[in-house]
Amino acid sequence: MSNPRNGDTKPPCLPRNGLVKIPTQPNGLGSASITKGTPAMKNRLCQPSSVPAILSPALAHRSDLPIPSLASPLSLAALASVSSPPGASLVGLNASEGSEQPSPERLPGSPSERQLAVDEKILNRLFWYFSACEKCVLAQVCKAWRRVLYQPKFWVGLTPVLHTKELYNILPGGEKEFVSLQGFAVRGFDGFCLVGVSDLDICEFIDNYPLSKKGVKSMSLKRSTITDAGLEVMLEQMQGVVRLELSGCNDFTEAGLWSSLNARITALSVSDCINVADDAIAAISQLLPNLTELNLQAYHVTDTALAYFTAKQGYTTHTLRLNSCWEITNHGVVNMVHSLPNLSVLSLSGCSKVTDDGVELVAENLRKLRSLDLSWCPRITDMALEYIACDLHKLEELVLDRCVRITDTGLSYLSTMSSLRSLYLRWCCQVQDFGLKHLLGMNSLRLLSLAGCPLLTTTGLSGLVQLQELEELELTNCPGATPELFKYFSQHLPCCMVIE
Repeated sequence: MSNPRNGDTKPPCLPRNGLVKIPTQPNGLGSASITKGTPAMKNRLCQPSSVPAILSPALAHRSDLPIPSLASPLSLAALASVSSPPGASLVGLNASEGSEQPSPERLPGSPSERQLAVDEKILNRLFWYFSACEKCVLAQVCKAWRRVLYQPKFWVGLTPVLHTKELYNILPGGEKEFVSLQGFAVRGFDGFCLVGVSDLDICEFIDNYPLSKKGVKSMSLKRSTITDAGLEVMLEQMQGVVRLELSGCNDFTEAGLWSSLNARITALSVSDCINVADDAIAAISQLLPNLTELNLQAYHVTDTALAYFTAKQGYTTHTLRLNSCWEITNHGVVNMVHSLPNLSVLSLSGCSKVTDDGVELVAENLRKLRSLDLSWCPRITDMALEYIACDLHKLEELVLDRCVRITDTGLSYLSTMSSLRSLYLRWCCQVQDFGLKHLLGMNSLRLLSLAGCPLLTTTGLSGLVQLQELEELELTNCPGATPELFKYFSQHLPCCMVIE
């Protein structure tokens, strides 16, 4: 994402968790974040982008006007020769609605240039090339730009992240007033992430967001003090919620799940909540017959819980992520594969008691799997990779990060998998150059991560240029990844993004 006029300017890369932090504003409201809605972005860094040549020749050849660029969020504002109104909120709250914004007639330049700067057809095409943070800034330039940018189509897949302090304005008398969320409603946001909120904050949000009752489809609560009563009120009032995430919320109990979960919920994520154990899974299995996706990170869930799922869920549930469920063993895997036979995405990341025998059960019974995550499973060996290669012919993504017992022999088994597109081998400390040779014939590979593999040399890594279809290669913390090697890759893998 470099500036077409100056190739040395680069914007900061997006964090790997997908969060886009909006610069803090004087009123404290602008520090909200917007998060990408797709997990596929988790390993993507900034990439060069091209801004379409839709500017008129008169503007394109004027040296005093900057070319629009993602490297500079204010480049379009500079094009119109106006600055952002001071103190305006970047997230579209009403704090900015009353700010004086210049009209098209007041913009400098010839009439044709002023008309070009507010031409909605051009703006509708041009604004697609800017990040969410930059769109928030550009919406402050003038009313015409804000009118175009506030169309819901520019915000699809983005989720506003609001912290408790951003939900209130402090009045002169010291009282708190809940902020107006009209700017979010205009842009049609149907999902929110609220951080650190209480039961009262949830009620205020429901009362003040115009779309809360029917229009909000996804709610995420993180590090919040919501209780059983607050959870019940939220799901009772917000009838449109079908996706629910609870992370770091330690004040609700399993009884609260029994009283609040509604059959309309199709995707549920529960992580780092200390009161979640087997009874919580029983509630999920009994109350959510239409569940398609379950993400669970709970230290007290045992093998028994994985036998609770109903026949209906066995038909509908296609995604199950069990992250750091330390008590799950191969017996739990037996229960899971019989309860949920139609899984296409499975994660056993951090389930440290699962062994090769558990992976064999998965491979033999879950033939529809397209993604399998076995990261941080220290008991997994090359034998597990043989089971995977023999039976999971539809597998497209395999994550083996920190599987420290994987060797070059295991990679030789994987080399037969013609469908595999993404392979993660981060910190697999026994993988050597010889193992990489097995991967060179895998023309289906598009993403390969070898970060932290200490035994790989420059010579072994250089052979990866044979993977001409590779789109992303991660070599972070690889001793063999030298500046000369990166230069070599830039010449021989020009279409591949190499992460240093």
